[in-house]
Amino acid sequence: MKVILLQDVKSVGKKGDVVEVSDGYAKNYIFKKKLGTPADPKNMNDLKLKKANEEKVAAENLADAKKLSEDIGKKTVVVSLKAGEGGKPFGSVSSKEIAQAAKEQFDLDIDKKKIVLSEVIRSFGVFEVPVKLHPQVTATLKVKVEES
Repeated sequence: MKVILLQDVKSVGKKGDVVEVSDGYAKNYIFKKKLGTPADPKNMNDLKLKKANEEKVAAENLADAKKLSEDIGKKTVVVSLKAGEGGKPFGSVSSKEIAQAAKEQFDLDIDKKKIVLSEVIRSFGVFEVPVKLHPQVTATLKVKVEES
């Protein structure tokens, strides 16, 4: 019996796959636990439309990420740090502070988890910080750390 999987099923297939399973397995396990539906023409058409919609949404998300990447590349976020003795910075700048400063200064809503810092910034100057907006799109945000 052909079945369209609604969820991942171990050793059978992933969500959205059309698989061939025995009648008993389909009726007694997959349908009872609502892990799949029969692969009749109506359900196959629904699956095709759903996949087309998902591809369209993925393409829109990629286009939005590319546009946001261009906007981010043109801007420089300014973050202030207090200076300790001898002009050395007191503290550091983390991804949370960079995201907060971007929101306040340019109204850019960047998730702090998407800002990729190998380590926190502990000195004054201008730094280029990568921001992973999409699996295929990484922007570079300029962060200027200045003395307050």
